[in-house]
Amino acid sequence: MSQTGIPDEVRALVEGANIAHIATVLPDGAPHSVPVWVGLEDGRLAILTSPGSRKGRNLDRDPRLSISITDSAKPNLMAHLRGRVCERVDGDRAWTIIDRMSEKYLGGPYPLREDRVVYLIEPEVAWAQMF
Repeated sequence: MSQTGIPDEVRALVEGANIAHIATVLPDGAPHSVPVWVGLEDGRLAILTSPGSRKGRNLDRDPRLSISITDSAKPNLMAHLRGRVCERVDGDRAWTIIDRMSEKYLGGPYPLREDRVVYLIEPEVAWAQMF
């Protein structure tokens, strides 16, 4: 187990350039799932989005979410996390996090410089498995 409370196997998938899928709750209670980049910030998961996106509006209204991640090199290795948004970050602090994530996924700073926020997520359940 890592210092953050996230199991090491899950942490390894989050730290890699693996695409995750986040499921949020629509206003009518239905699930909404989309691919996202993920990162770690002070032991919490980080995702970025436009504040006006469907997932952003869902998370502002209901902080519950679920994330699944599959290893891009080993598709039978996956992780699942369930938790809640504990903080929405904007401004310079958000761009620092966004650029760090973009470096991991694109190899450089995030190409858009407006209309993005970061949601920090406190995991409540996290596990990984290989099947």
